[in-house]
Amino acid sequence: MKKVLILGANSDVAESLAHLLATKGHELILAGRSIEKLTALKSDLEIRCNATCSTVIFDAENLDSHQDFYDGLTQKPDWVIAAFGILIEQDEMIKSAELRHKSNRVNMVGAISIFDIIANDFEARKTGVMVGISSVAGDRGRASNYTYGSAKAAYSAYLSGLRNRLYKSGVHVVTVKPGFIKTKMTEHLELPTILTASPELVASKIEKAILNKKNIIYVKWFWRYIMLIIKMIPESIFKKLKL
Repeated sequence: MKKVLILGANSDVAESLAHLLATKGHELILAGRSIEKLTALKSDLEIRCNATCSTVIFDAENLDSHQDFYDGLTQKPDWVIAAFGILIEQDEMIKSAELRHKSNRVNMVGAISIFDIIANDFEARKTGVMVGISSVAGDRGRASNYTYGSAKAAYSAYLSGLRNRLYKSGVHVVTVKPGFIKTKMTEHLELPTILTASPELVASKIEKAILNKKNIIYVKWFWRYIMLIIKMIPESIFKKLKL
């Protein structure tokens, strides 16, 4: 059984993943900003799954705290899954530099910051699995979400390079591109049912990707082909579309 660090443990996907991994006997380190929510999740996992859990405060935006956060873990993880993220409407970000910066800090800069620290430890130990949840939005910039999409594009490129770097050390890096997910973060959106995954499905796919050493996964397989088609549209046409 593995020690699994879940960053952003109070997201819907993370909670589903925590329950799934707990039922498999893994020891969980739940990290997030709200100690109250973490404690509630820990209690639920201990009661329902007889899980071994610990909690620790983690703030993706507070970059200066990341080294101390990781150094302070009493036991270092075998697997780490970054499940935090923020989705802000593009129209709101156009009007607010602070919202644009917040989107970038959470979805890209914060994720890269903590993964850089963990990567150095895993590389030295020559073992470990790192899972980053990116997005299909990063496959091509679209007017409706290009700030979010550009952060995820950078994150996907980072994970690709990290995978290339760490392969020779026996460390595996997984990039997850879920597509639409039915969560609290998207509850205000009208999402097409057939294209939308549940948190439980995302969690299941992540576990399988780890065990099968997958490199990049699209949670619902057809997203790979949807995005391939979108990427193939010539720019002269694409710029005129409403996407």
